[in-house]
Amino acid sequence: MQVHTKTFQTPNGIVEGVQTKWAGFNILLVTGSKGFLACPAIDVDACEGYGVAAAIVESTPDNPIGTLERFPNRNITKANAKARTLGIKEGMTVSDAFALIA
Repeated sequence: MQVHTKTFQTPNGIVEGVQTKWAGFNILLVTGSKGFLACPAIDVDACEGYGVAAAIVESTPDNPIGTLERFPNRNITKANAKARTLGIKEGMTVSDAFALIA
């Protein structure tokens, strides 16, 4: 297993990315002070029960996010209610959503 991190600067401050990598599988997550964006391996509906703003970033087995460097070039595919109150919505770019979770 490998763990990688990356910092992203937004107009509203910094967000931090974490990638945990196993052979053939990754979990990617970018966190800010108001919530996080994640690959589809995370259950954002369950996070809603904890009062956490969370959204899913587009990724499929045929077109995975793969790296933290590719993360900002994706779109949001699902946002829980708490994330929607921050302005995060399906179809928006991840780079725009970064600023909303910072």
